Amino acid sequence: MNALQAVKDAVRSGMRVIARSLNTVSGGKLHPDTVTIFGFLMHVPIAILIATRHPLWAALLLVIFGLFDTLDGELARLQKRSSNAGMLLDASTDRMKEVLLYGGASYFLVTGAHSKMAVWATVAVGASLCVSYVKAKGEAAVASMEGTIDHHKLNHMFKDGLFTFEVRMAVLVIGLLIGYLGWAIAVIAVFASYTALGRLIRISKTLKA
Repeated sequence: MNALQAVKDAVRSGMRVIARSLNTVSGGKLHPDTVTIFGFLMHVPIAILIATRHPLWAALLLVIFGLFDTLDGELARLQKRSSNAGMLLDASTDRMKEVLLYGGASYFLVTGAHSKMAVWATVAVGASLCVSYVKAKGEAAVASMEGTIDHHKLNHMFKDGLFTFEVRMAVLVIGLLIGYLGWAIAVIAVFASYTALGRLIRISKTLKA
């Protein structure tokens, strides 16, 4: 997990530089929400590329526009525009991206030689949504118990787990690149389920304590 954190820090550092450049070029007029929405919309053609069997192009674009998930946050911090509404938009569009991507993967699998593996795409999207749902419900429960609590602190309370959003996307990219999309989706399905269960247990212990 230390290696994963090192990668995350390196990505954030790079996106911070790009955010400063974009902010300078746009004169501070490029809103972080615009970056979030654009990044989300670009996942539509990525899902289509997956469904129509263009995995290398899909993987390339997924890496590029996946970085927008970090870029919008860095831009918001730079412009001092971080807000609860922005966090809601970011988290919601991330879930919508996964629905699109696993939908494309499902079509890819169901129309291929191993059509039965398409069931894993259904499990993957359900488990991935559960990871975020458990986190959101846990945050709501803690907020109701403790009253006023800093949203940034609350947002990071239950963000742990093995298969977070970034890890799931990395596994998907690897599956596309090496030609084993079905197995990548199956891995996501299993370990996202494990992550959701782990978060549920941890949050339950926190609430009982």
